[in-house]
Amino acid sequence: MAEPRVSPRERLVLTAIIEMYIASGEPVASQAVAHTFVDREGFSSATIRNVMATLGEAGLLEQLHTSAGRVPTAAAFRYYVEQITQPGRMGGAAQQAGPLGQGATNIASGLGANLAPGLLSEARREQIEDSFTGVNSSHEYLERTSRVLALLSSGLGVALASATATQILEHIHFSRLSTGRVLAVLVTQAGAVQDRVLMLDHELTHLELETAARYLNENFRGWPVERIRAEVARRVDMEREAYARMLGSVEELCRKGALAAGEGMPEIFVDGMANLITAELDRERLRQMLLALEAKQRLVELLTAYVDGSQQEVRVVVGLDETSPAMQDLVLIGAPVRLGVSNLGTVAVIASTRIQYQEMIQAVRYIARLSERLLDVPAD
Repeated sequence: MAEPRVSPRERLVLTAIIEMYIASGEPVASQAVAHTFVDREGFSSATIRNVMATLGEAGLLEQLHTSAGRVPTAAAFRYYVEQITQPGRMGGAAQQAGPLGQGATNIASGLGANLAPGLLSEARREQIEDSFTGVNSSHEYLERTSRVLALLSSGLGVALASATATQILEHIHFSRLSTGRVLAVLVTQAGAVQDRVLMLDHELTHLELETAARYLNENFRGWPVERIRAEVARRVDMEREAYARMLGSVEELCRKGALAAGEGMPEIFVDGMANLITAELDRERLRQMLLALEAKQRLVELLTAYVDGSQQEVRVVVGLDETSPAMQDLVLIGAPVRLGVSNLGTVAVIASTRIQYQEMIQAVRYIARLSERLLDVPAD
């Protein structure tokens, strides 16, 4: 998406209007803008009215009613984010077309002076760290993150567990349902519980299922589930005669998906939906927006499309109307979470475009990196 051509004077006026609108939520009149430049040469009321008209023609301001002031458009907020994240001001940023066809901004991990840790106040950092007290697993970290981001942003806090995140076996149990059908219940050390029905090629008795579960729990508790499948297959090959009956049963249960990792919709935590209910939205538009956000599969698709787990970047997407027309006044600020070399998931804020961009960009980045200190980084 091409960046709007804006003169230095127009940029000053546009920035003033955006920041006044963020603070008040009300349309901004030319007199209010003129008051902020009262002692500045070349910024008369007539000049500011002309500048605002030019910005309106450029698609950066809109007038909701004839007698009302102007409000920034999604394009204006995208331009504003681009300006505050430029090298030398807020760090490296690049405007590019997002996966869903919208303008988005990537903010590289090597941030400039204004996005240095100092931008986030000491009190805010202490508040964030206090909020994570007692967290000692990835599941708890992601669940807590959604709540903290909802509180900080007055918007929607979202944390998505990576579909490829390492799952560590805590316990597994098998129950025979009917001929050829077995229920497998897998509990991970992160606290997640997964259950799936397995369709077997031949019958296993209750005793064989209990023996298989006991073998897995006694020998592989604390192992990543993907390594268990490989190790069981290896032991079957090496000791087939001695363990043919028992390990053969275990192998089939594993092969049929008892220890399948990352299948189905990844786990997602959402908090703060009520924060988005404002008097500014009519009832039907509010209903459509909430329907879009309550569909967890849509949120998973949104975060997967915009936040690249292989890069340590904060992503800012202004205007989510291609996801749903009712979401045109929302912004997404998200970042991947990494634990050592593993992708743990994604944390994000979905909030009104009136969000305090600088602070929330930094807060999302800070929380995404906090996982390295809260959780033990697994050895390679």
